[in-house]
Amino acid sequence: MTAFYRRDGGTFTPSELTRGPWDAASQHAGPPAALLGRAIEAPGTVVGRITVEILRPVPLAPLTVASSVLRPGRNVELVRATLAQAGDQRPIASATAWRLRTEATEPLAGPGEPPPGPGAGHERPFFATGQAVGYHTAMEYRFVEGAFTEPGPARVWLRMRQPLIEGEPASPLARVLVAADSGNGVSAALDYRRWLFINTELTVHLIREPAGEWVHLDSVTRVGPAGVGIAETVLWDETGRLGRAAQTLLVRRR
Repeated sequence: MTAFYRRDGGTFTPSELTRGPWDAASQHAGPPAALLGRAIEAPGTVVGRITVEILRPVPLAPLTVASSVLRPGRNVELVRATLAQAGDQRPIASATAWRLRTEATEPLAGPGEPPPGPGAGHERPFFATGQAVGYHTAMEYRFVEGAFTEPGPARVWLRMRQPLIEGEPASPLARVLVAADSGNGVSAALDYRRWLFINTELTVHLIREPAGEWVHLDSVTRVGPAGVGIAETVLWDETGRLGRAAQTLLVRRR
């Protein structure tokens, strides 16, 4: 398959490109987050904040997505989406988002100086997953600083090699969500061969719709003394700062 998912009516069948690094039978959280975001966005609005809750591992199996408006409004709406395995109503992941109506205004604060562009970055090896195909082969990486296998903060450009849905262009929000969930992976504070650091959620704040195919993560991971961590990411595109992402991490020895 040449996309993360194939759509058949209301069902989305994942390809091997969605496979994550922790479990060969489960998806990386980035593509499911993008599916949820796709169900939440609407023309003439910007998703100012979206929180994706990962309730259990997302299997490599057909999925369904449903959405509803929790708080309707002319300018601001609170929207919810849920992801489930086809034929099973129990949610696997869910998302809530504030959807804001857009209006042309002058920028009230400068977008900031963008980091060095993708052309200044370099490819770096991914974690040893034991799988030839997965999320790690579906994404293109250009590290400006750091690497997957080097503990510490990182700055990296990411781009989807394939569309989210076969035959459909990926939306700007989908491109951000697919990439943003990699914040904890690119900025691992611990040796991945000895530790697991799995995010239980992803929260993204945006000030505008992203531009272009590349998304830049400026990420750092901090781990506390009780097996809990946080990955914090500043999001950019090639025109300026987009917003911020954060992930709560479960940290355990392998």
